[in-house]
Amino acid sequence: MTEALIQSIPVYDAGAITVVNGANLGDGLSFAAELDLDDTYELRPGSEMRRLSISAGADGRLGVAEGTRIGRPGDALHIDCCLTMMSAMGTTTEIIILVEVDGAGDVEAVFALPLSELAPRTEYTLVGIDETQAAAKFAEVACVSFSRGTRITMASGAQKPIEELKIGDMVLTRDDGAQQVRWVGCSTVRAVGNFAPIRIRAGALHNDADLYVSPEHRFFIYQRSDAIGAGRHEVLVRARHLVNGDSIVQVDGGFVDYFQLLFDTHQIIYAEGIAAETLLLGPHTRPALPADLGEKIGLGPEAHSTSPHLDFEVGKALLDHPDAASILRRASTR
Repeated sequence: MTEALIQSIPVYDAGAITVVNGANLGDGLSFAAELDLDDTYELRPGSEMRRLSISAGADGRLGVAEGTRIGRPGDALHIDCCLTMMSAMGTTTEIIILVEVDGAGDVEAVFALPLSELAPRTEYTLVGIDETQAAAKFAEVACVSFSRGTRITMASGAQKPIEELKIGDMVLTRDDGAQQVRWVGCSTVRAVGNFAPIRIRAGALHNDADLYVSPEHRFFIYQRSDAIGAGRHEVLVRARHLVNGDSIVQVDGGFVDYFQLLFDTHQIIYAEGIAAETLLLGPHTRPALPADLGEKIGLGPEAHSTSPHLDFEVGKALLDHPDAASILRRASTR
């Protein structure tokens, strides 16, 4: 089975979140069939999130990818359910449950992906178990998104706020010239955890103005000299790998309007002057799209599977510098 790395996501071993009051006292989080509403959970003090690397096969099935920090590479991975937890203060937190299954079909591990931060020694009561929308929730995490107000370079050279783009608009792409927008998605989410946007301050990557994107968003950078040792001049880097606490930061709090752009193929476009990717269509992101969209616009399941840009991505190891963004900015102009 041909596989492609989707992304790595920070998860807890589900056993780190245990019942402190209720029917399953002492048990950790599990898949939907083993859970009981009204059980109260706490995150064990000292528990740490680890990155789960996820791949997708041509048949749409998910698996644990090589290089993962948790789980066993090669095992299957299933999106089981989305849980809603409520704190004593009345705030709610959603947690996506992922189940790792070995070759014999037995459950190997269960992982918890919180969509907002969990605090230790805080009680969370299980008030909802949703087995129908979990894949769509996971897709929202996987979708690369621009924030409201981001200016996109059109085929004419004009700069247009992303929220004003419509299906059929012609946008300038790096590799294929003018391309037609096939779908524009929009969602408003709490800017916390995996949904908190990354802010690239004006000039940090030669961008014209501050740019806010989702953490997994990838930028295309051409290095005139191979400053990071990638072995090539063209690289794709994830926004979260460039966070330096100064010119590039993660902004937590409040709400954010996220927009997604879909083209016939995976494209590199220009947002505030930065070359950035558009939505990569695959089994991990399709649930975020309208169910009949593929039929309406003629995009089959293999539409984006041969994206040439995927070979350009570099991991965090090559970006492990005090300020990788400055290194890449300088390398792109020398």
